[in-house]
Amino acid sequence: MPHAIDHMLERYECKTPDDQKNALKEIIQEIALLGMSRAGFFDHAAFYGGTALRIFYGLERFSEDLDFSLLSVNPSFDITGYCDAIKNELGAYGFDMEVIKKEKKADTAIESAFIKGKTLIQLLNIHALRPPVSGVHNNEVLKIKLEVDTAPPEGATYAVKYSLSPVPYSVRVFSDSSLFAGKIHALLCRSWNAGRMKGRDLFDFIWYIKNEIPLDLNHLRCRMLQTGHIHHEEPLTETRLHELLREKISQIDYRQARADILPFIKNPAETDIWSEDFFHAISERIKVEIINDEGGLS
Repeated sequence: MPHAIDHMLERYECKTPDDQKNALKEIIQEIALLGMSRAGFFDHAAFYGGTALRIFYGLERFSEDLDFSLLSVNPSFDITGYCDAIKNELGAYGFDMEVIKKEKKADTAIESAFIKGKTLIQLLNIHALRPPVSGVHNNEVLKIKLEVDTAPPEGATYAVKYSLSPVPYSVRVFSDSSLFAGKIHALLCRSWNAGRMKGRDLFDFIWYIKNEIPLDLNHLRCRMLQTGHIHHEEPLTETRLHELLREKISQIDYRQARADILPFIKNPAETDIWSEDFFHAISERIKVEIINDEGGLS
């Protein structure tokens, strides 16, 4: 096993098979990013979502998927070449994985692919486990989904971030303010049955507020315009934002939301306080900024 993977494994306190699997998934995610970086992907795109927030901003929960957005609309974008780059990078570090483009069954702006391989084989290949092994089924498959938005909403801002593992490389990432806008859009606009909510969205919502990340209101409005949740002639003011949040918070089934987040966090007691009153109270702490088209504050 390359020494770099040894070093990456040392960051984790793996006491259970689930700990091992989470560590494996994150290491594969980072090597996939390295392969995409080497292939020039981030000249044209940026990383966003929960995994971006965990790897580059310190979010304290595990995240499953890799989400990206092109910097400008490009309906002819094809993820296939980057699948090859990811597979080759993973192979160089001892991982026997497939990276397969998902063929579209509908007209959508999302290009998708999956990184797939047997979990046990990957753990044994990198010596994270040694036989005999319990808690990992022989046929268990590790799967990581990659999605690229080829018709991104306007208004996002970006930062270049650097990783040193497994070797130094750079990634273009959404700024924390634009990431917060994406999270609020998910909270307000994600299509769920009444009362249902991803607990991961609520956990991340708390993280943004705790870390005093300002919300990019302009990018949020662009996202809501794109999905039809706001009209072109309708302004999105701070007052209107809080009205929408109060309405959503009052509808959430918090028991269901807690059940959703538990597999992704180490301390379930963090969710004991989750309630309508709690989220109403912390939502009042949101700091709003309006970033103009030139990337400055207005």
